[in-house]
Amino acid sequence: MKRKFLAGLLCVAMGVTTMAGTATVFAADDAAEAEAPADDAAAVDLEGVDLENTKIGISIYQFADNFMTLYRTELVRYLTEDLGFNEKNIIVQDGKNDQAEQTNQINNFITDEVDVMILNLVQSSSAPQITDICNEAGIPVVYINRQPDETESDRWEADGIKATYVGADARQSGTFQGEEILETENKGDINGDGKVSYIMVQGDPENIDAQYRTEFSVKALTDAGVEVEELLLQRGDWDQAKGQQIVQDALTQFGDQVEVVFCNNDAMALGALQAIQAAGRTINEDIYLVGVDALTDAVQNIIDGNMTGTVFNDHFSQAQTAAQMAVKYLKGEDVAPVNMVDYVKVTADNAAEILEKIK
Repeated sequence: MKRKFLAGLLCVAMGVTTMAGTATVFAADDAAEAEAPADDAAAVDLEGVDLENTKIGISIYQFADNFMTLYRTELVRYLTEDLGFNEKNIIVQDGKNDQAEQTNQINNFITDEVDVMILNLVQSSSAPQITDICNEAGIPVVYINRQPDETESDRWEADGIKATYVGADARQSGTFQGEEILETENKGDINGDGKVSYIMVQGDPENIDAQYRTEFSVKALTDAGVEVEELLLQRGDWDQAKGQQIVQDALTQFGDQVEVVFCNNDAMALGALQAIQAAGRTINEDIYLVGVDALTDAVQNIIDGNMTGTVFNDHFSQAQTAAQMAVKYLKGEDVAPVNMVDYVKVTADNAAEILEKIK
C-alpha cells in the first residue's frame, strides 16, 4: 500500500504535470530524458532475465546514513521480494564514506563478474573513473542518490556507455524548502524588519544535492521578492551531531537575529532542533526550521509543531526505479542517462498522512 500511495503523491509536487508512463523533471530547461517507475512490480518485464543466477553488486556510500539505510532496505526488498532475484546474489557493500574503499569494492564486483552494479558514490566526482572501469569490464552501472555532473552523463549518452543516474532533482527539494517558509504567516520575517535572516546547514559542499538545496531554498524566497540575509553557511556533512553543534554556535553568536534554519537533510535538522530547544527558542513562533528527506522522526516533529517542514525524498520510488533500470540493462535495452523522481513537500497539513505511510 505504501508504494501505491507514494506514487500518487508525485502528482502534487510543485504543480508539475505527470503524464502516464513519463516521470517528470523539475527544471523546464533540464534536457535530461526521464523514464517512469512502474506502479508495481507486475509491470516490470522480466522475460529473459535469469533471476536465479544474475549477480547484482550494490555499494552504498555509508551504511550509517539514515536516508540511505531506508533506500538500500527498499532496494534489496524490491529486487528480491517483488522482482524475484536470488537474495544470495545481491551483494551489498558499505563504502564507509571512503572512496578508496568503495573503489576496491567495485573492483571486487568486477572480479566476481557481477552482471550489473548499483552505486551510491562516496564522491560523485569519481564517476568518470568508476564508469570507465565498469565500461571496460562490460558491466552496466546505475548510479543513485549522488548525481555525477552533467558533463559526465552527457558523455554516457554520446559514447553509448551503459551508465545511468536515478535520483531526484535537488533544485526541487530546495525550492520546496523555500516555499514552506513563504507559506508561513510572516514569510519567515519573524521580527518584521523587512528581511529573512537565516543560517544554512549544508551537507557535503561537493555533493550536487547539497549545492542545489542550498541555492534553491534561498532562491525561492528572493524570486518571491523577499529580502534575505545569510548569517552563516556551514558544512555539516549530513550528520546530526554536527548539525546540532553548528546551530548551537550560531544561536550563541547571532541570537534572535536567526529567523530561519535551513538544513540540507533531516538528520542535521534533528540536530538543529536539539540546539534550538536547548536555547529556549520555539519553532514556528520565534524561529523556523526545515529539512529534507522526511525521516520518521522529522515528520513526527512536524506533527508535534517542532519542525516547520521537510521534503519527502521518495526512497521507495527511487529504489524501485534504480532496480528497473538495472533490469533494462540486463535485457539489453536502452536506458536514458538521467531518470528523475519527484520530491513531495511535507507540512503540518499532510505530515500525519505521510507518516502513516512511511513508518
